[in-house]
Amino acid sequence: MQQHTPHGNPHGNPNGNPHGTPQGSPQGTLHEASRGTSGEASRPGRRRRRARRLLLTCGALALALLATGGVVWKFDLLSDNGEPMSFGRPYDPYGRQDGNAGPDRPGVSMPRGPSADFVRASRLSDGTEIGRTTLVGAKSGFTGDVWVWVPREYSDPRYEKSAFPVLISLPGGRGYPKNYWMGTGLGLQKAVTDGVRNGTSLPFILVMPVLNPDKKFYYDGSDIPGQPRMGTWMAEDVPDFVKANFRTFRSRDGWAFMGSSSGGFVALKQVVKYPERFKAVIASGPETAPDSPLWRGHRREMDANNPEKLAQRLIGRKGPDVYVNFQIGTKETGRAKLERFMRLYGRGPVHTRLQVIEDGEHNGKSYVRGMREGSLEWISKVMLAPTPDPAPTPDPDAAPERDAAPDV
Repeated sequence: MQQHTPHGNPHGNPNGNPHGTPQGSPQGTLHEASRGTSGEASRPGRRRRRARRLLLTCGALALALLATGGVVWKFDLLSDNGEPMSFGRPYDPYGRQDGNAGPDRPGVSMPRGPSADFVRASRLSDGTEIGRTTLVGAKSGFTGDVWVWVPREYSDPRYEKSAFPVLISLPGGRGYPKNYWMGTGLGLQKAVTDGVRNGTSLPFILVMPVLNPDKKFYYDGSDIPGQPRMGTWMAEDVPDFVKANFRTFRSRDGWAFMGSSSGGFVALKQVVKYPERFKAVIASGPETAPDSPLWRGHRREMDANNPEKLAQRLIGRKGPDVYVNFQIGTKETGRAKLERFMRLYGRGPVHTRLQVIEDGEHNGKSYVRGMREGSLEWISKVMLAPTPDPAPTPDPDAAPERDAAPDV
């Protein structure tokens, strides 16, 4: 912004004096006098100068307020992030929280604890929230953070007895100490919300655990001998935590994985290794075989966590059926190996599909776009959907309601 200079800077003087003469000089007085009577003719000029100074002052104040607001926004000074939160009332098997006693619906697993302590990680524009908790894995012995987002339908009273499908969402890279899907910048939560509104996605619960125990290595989401048991953490501790805190399906038809890059490999591996627990996966830009250097000297254990060998075993066993949706961008490498996997193992109980993302790169934004363009709709078709309570049936014998008496 140009600065107001009262001494006639030809580039910044709002009064436009091209010669830089001080306003109170005789030259200035003669210049005004040449236009008429000195006292009367100078008043409009003074008023204009005062108006300009006022305008400049207001502008400076506005810029200061904007700058202050930017600091507040950048550093989250007025946010309630980090405050305790919850995703609903504790489950009461007798229905005392709302007066509607009754048995659980068939196939629905109600949350019976232990309840996790969540803090708010972020709040979306539609009012939904992402919560974070620290999970102590009872079976793996590993402790790590988990983020959760639930759709708006989850808190709708019509769905309070319904289960919701779960999509365990894994990041690429090291995936530690954060899972990048927990942020709102990549748009995963909004893609699900928009898909629900458009009828192309189920209202998934998104569960976003850390992928690795540190930043040193990839652990391939597996129990590598002598290392943290990340396979048990991902396949058992995380689902147990979800069942303890949320309304979920008892059947594998309500459980799926999604992951990108190294997280895509782990997601793929979990589904083909545990088809009795998980039904489907969206694996974006993944490897299809283990590649952690920590497997050295443990070939047998590595083969037991190789998706290609696991898929071959699943074909030999003739099921259960699993559904694998690969995603790949046209601006990244790796398409040939995914097509090879589909050609060799995409038969019998292993159902495969490839979502090619035009101009897509090896990153989360491209993969979310692929999900919007088809992958979310595809996986939603093979998963169980939540069902609302039926609307009450009117009693034909009931007396008609009378209009309320007017206020007196």
